[in-house]
Amino acid sequence: MRLKKQKRHRKSVRFYTACFGFREPFKVLCDGTFVHHLLVNRITPADTALSNTLGAEVKIFTTRCVLAELNSLGDSYSESLKAARKLMTARCDHERRKSAVACIMEVIGENNPEHFFVATQDADLRKKLQEVPGVPVIFGLRNALFLEPPSAFQQRFVKCAEEERSHMTELEYEMLKMKKNKSLATADAGDSFDANEDLVDQSLGNQVVKANTVRKTIAVKDKVQFKRKKAKGPNPLSCKKKKSNGNPNPFPGKESGDSDGTVRSRSRKRKRPRKGKTLAEATG
Repeated sequence: MRLKKQKRHRKSVRFYTACFGFREPFKVLCDGTFVHHLLVNRITPADTALSNTLGAEVKIFTTRCVLAELNSLGDSYSESLKAARKLMTARCDHERRKSAVACIMEVIGENNPEHFFVATQDADLRKKLQEVPGVPVIFGLRNALFLEPPSAFQQRFVKCAEEERSHMTELEYEMLKMKKNKSLATADAGDSFDANEDLVDQSLGNQVVKANTVRKTIAVKDKVQFKRKKAKGPNPLSCKKKKSNGNPNPFPGKESGDSDGTVRSRSRKRKRPRKGKTLAEATG
């Protein structure tokens, strides 16, 4: 149950911080009934209990009218009066003393400009504060403190405000209309100069294109060109020299002939004995 309560309180605090601009340390405005409830149920120190409920540091305030009301209640509320006098006093601008409910409602105003959390045990005051946008209410139940969730009126107010921000106001519509009329007037005045501007634009465009091509060529030349390493032959100093045969004639089997430079080939022919001729000579 305690985890669910803390989660619900964090959700409510995020609602007021995001939609109404509440910032830490939170300011809590207490009335006499809430101070008396804290003392009766021994919820002390009050700043620690409230900071645990809201999950942030707090500053506790009260008003002069609340102190005067506690003083008028007699000795039964003397301890509550002493505890309330130790709190910081919020400014209330009315001259005559009012009731605590009227004083708190005047301090809160129409939209709670000071961003007060109101801590009270008065049921009627709690109902009135639920109809004011941006006023979170804290109340005590026995020895525990609770933060009321945002009321239906406050949620509708936030939704309507978001829709109004999304739409265009009358002033913005008039400014947009004036701007459109000025743009149309300047467009009509500039039609006569369109031809000359086109020629100038073309010449400028050609110059820009040329400049870009020159820059590209320069950039290409300036780039470092890496060559691929090709396979090289063996080192000639580490290789052996070829052996020569010592024959001055480069063509074997051929002899140099006349001085004309012609080469005469000499072929060796095998002499075969003729059997028929030898037999005839032997018989003759």
